[in-house]
Amino acid sequence: MSELVPAEVFAPGDFIREELEERGWTQADLARIIGRPVTLVHQIVTGSRRITPTTAHELSEAFGTSPELWMNLDSVYQLRKTEVERDAIRERRHIFDYAPIRDMQRRGWIKKVDDIATLTAELCRFFRVRSLDQAPQQVANARASIESEDGKLTTEQTAWCYRALQLATGMQVEQYSRKALDACVDGLRMLMEEPEQVRQVPKVLAASGIRFVIVEHLPRTRIDGAALWLNDRSPVVALSMRYDRIDCFWHTLCHELSHIRNRDGTMLDVDLIDEGKIQPSAKSEVEVRANRESGAMLVPPDELDNFILRVKPYYHKSRISGFARSQHVHPGIVAGQLQHRRETDYSANREMLVKVREIVVSAALTDGWDQQLKIDW
Repeated sequence: MSELVPAEVFAPGDFIREELEERGWTQADLARIIGRPVTLVHQIVTGSRRITPTTAHELSEAFGTSPELWMNLDSVYQLRKTEVERDAIRERRHIFDYAPIRDMQRRGWIKKVDDIATLTAELCRFFRVRSLDQAPQQVANARASIESEDGKLTTEQTAWCYRALQLATGMQVEQYSRKALDACVDGLRMLMEEPEQVRQVPKVLAASGIRFVIVEHLPRTRIDGAALWLNDRSPVVALSMRYDRIDCFWHTLCHELSHIRNRDGTMLDVDLIDEGKIQPSAKSEVEVRANRESGAMLVPPDELDNFILRVKPYYHKSRISGFARSQHVHPGIVAGQLQHRRETDYSANREMLVKVREIVVSAALTDGWDQQLKIDW
């Protein structure tokens, strides 16, 4: 709705002058009528003194008007007299609506500047747009696994995706193909038994043409991972490592690889892992399929089904560990899959869910946890 702005605003004193002239009164006459000093009336007429509620009542009695008339005349006049530069404020508001400025500056993604022109230039550089009238194009149509009212990513989620793409741009990897991805999955299966082996994940992915980056999530984003594309032949897997558990790492990685394998486009997975628990359901068929294929990459479904049939409900640690050894995966991965299927409680077998974040970030191109990298496009 457009604002209604008066074409011209007059001071209350101008109206008082008109009333005095019409009645043939002087300022001294008005002062005697309302029982106030002449100096006060003069100050009100010249605009050097504001109209108070008491004065408004006195003027209303003197001129036969309402006190609201004089209060409104004074308020409108004062607002117009103290009006600030609206365009400048709207420009600054647009900038802070466009991106999470404070978080981006804290992470070193853009410079810490106060000048609006310089800040605008920093955002244009980061998002690769000519002006902030343009929406960030590379991920503007991304589909998030969490549904929102308008189907768009938040500014924080968009900034996170751009940072991931920014890091991935400078990486050198082999040529990507579906065949290379299938070989990659086989190679990853050989790394799932020991936590230290996750150090080899970036190298295995790069050999298959997949860029792998880790970007610590921004506040309020709840991002776990994303499958992104620099172009039609250059996939990127980005993880946030929001939850430091071996099962969460492998499940999210394989989930994003499913998106890559099926060429689902740019996919941002939000709340894929909630409070450390792999979510058993998803909001779209694509996400359901990615969850299913992720589980199959970790533990063959028929093998897990047989294990469950044999031991349910007695999921002793020794049985989980024995089954994990037979599948050449870490026990934490099996424990996570049992939680995912709701065969065990979230609190069960917590000691198996070992931490791997420190191992992964030491080998991968990482932004976060004091490992900010300043890489230009």
